[in-house]
Amino acid sequence: MSNYETVIGMECHAELLTESKMFCACANEFGGAPNTRTCPVCLGLPGSLPVMNKLAVELVLRTALALNCQVSRDCLFARKNYFYPDIPKGYQISQYDDPIGHSGYLDITLEDGSSKRVHIRRVHLEEDTGKLIHAGGNESEVDYNRSGVPLMEIVTEFPPDLHSAEEARAYLEKLRTILVYLNVSDGKMEEGHLRAEPNLSIRPVGSDKFGVKTEIKNLNSFKSVFKGVQYEVERQSALLDEGGVIRQETLGWNDLRGETYHMRFKEEEQEYRYFPEPDLVPLHFEDADIEAARAALPELPDAKRERFVTQYGVRPYDAAVLTSSRPTADYYEAAATDGVDPKAIANYVTGELARLINASNQEISQIKITPAALRDLIVLRDSGKITNGVAKTVLEKMFETGQSAQEIVEAEGLAAVDDEGAIAAEVDKVIAANPDVVAKILAGNDKSMAFLTGQVMRATKGKARPDVVNRLLAERIK
Repeated sequence: MSNYETVIGMECHAELLTESKMFCACANEFGGAPNTRTCPVCLGLPGSLPVMNKLAVELVLRTALALNCQVSRDCLFARKNYFYPDIPKGYQISQYDDPIGHSGYLDITLEDGSSKRVHIRRVHLEEDTGKLIHAGGNESEVDYNRSGVPLMEIVTEFPPDLHSAEEARAYLEKLRTILVYLNVSDGKMEEGHLRAEPNLSIRPVGSDKFGVKTEIKNLNSFKSVFKGVQYEVERQSALLDEGGVIRQETLGWNDLRGETYHMRFKEEEQEYRYFPEPDLVPLHFEDADIEAARAALPELPDAKRERFVTQYGVRPYDAAVLTSSRPTADYYEAAATDGVDPKAIANYVTGELARLINASNQEISQIKITPAALRDLIVLRDSGKITNGVAKTVLEKMFETGQSAQEIVEAEGLAAVDDEGAIAAEVDKVIAANPDVVAKILAGNDKSMAFLTGQVMRATKGKARPDVVNRLLAERIK
């Protein structure tokens, strides 16, 4: 593989957050009984006419601006002709010559901390297809509920900027984050609301000629993008090394087997026979429309990350984690108020709270702990009313029950032990029970003091203040 350079273009499709479909009033909702959210328009019945969804146009314009694109002042919809059972009209209404957005870019961050600019060729609007369900044998069923859902396609520039599976995954992760920040798509890849299609080829290192490309269709997770690209690069490399020939084809991805499989040979652009959609008026954007959309853009992840570092003093890594999703960033900012240490809040949101959320398979917007409740827990800890160890235990109970930290501390008697005499008694017991450890400390092994501190904390069920414990130990062991 080291003899070859990988070249990857990405086509990403995002279903838009509108209430109705692109050209009709049918509900834009996931699921439902098959073929129950359809009408003559999205079924392509003769005599039906499309009516454009204004919000869908606005969402694509918003995305184009966020991706640093130039906006086509005038653009047409076109008919993209191809014949599959999931396209009842025999064509898909899309955009061709003049997409809403073009000539943009997106900056991504790689695992080694380096950044890379990925240029974007076009951001355009179209309608989604239906869904084929393979029923077994040679039979397939089709569900047209998804047919006509507003779909945004984002295509990277040619020649491509992506050259590895890691870069392809990082691009998709960053793109999804921006789409969710913009509230144009929920980014639910498991429901097919965001799908990626890598187009990749390999060529000898140093060559300026592009190899024959293959396209992997409808990948719906970051993992499948990484694994799919990685597998296809290895397959093509082995084939060329054996003297074989790569054919331009469309591939599927078998997640269980971890390999691509042939679907069909790739169509050329001219085979789609694009021509202007005669039933829709052209789109036209005034300068005022574009500037109003630009002014309404929310703070995007990169800007928010930089602000978190300067405003809250958190580490760049923590700021990146906090801004990786808009709900997480909003939760953090709501908690980091009223004089509470923002770094302490960041540590909890990216640490203990993130662990609990991941284990429960929830989103941060679904949890029972409100930002104010987390802030109150930190205040209790920092005021010395509970210890750090107890705070973590209380957080778990808050997560399970939705109770406040104060309620849990009072109900379970978890308040910090302030009685120095009681703590001193436990310190004396631990010293008496561990003469060998005491001898090591007296011999200069200061690290052994942590063991004794841990024993005292265990004896007091974590309620003794560690600073008091350490001071009493130091006073007694000289």
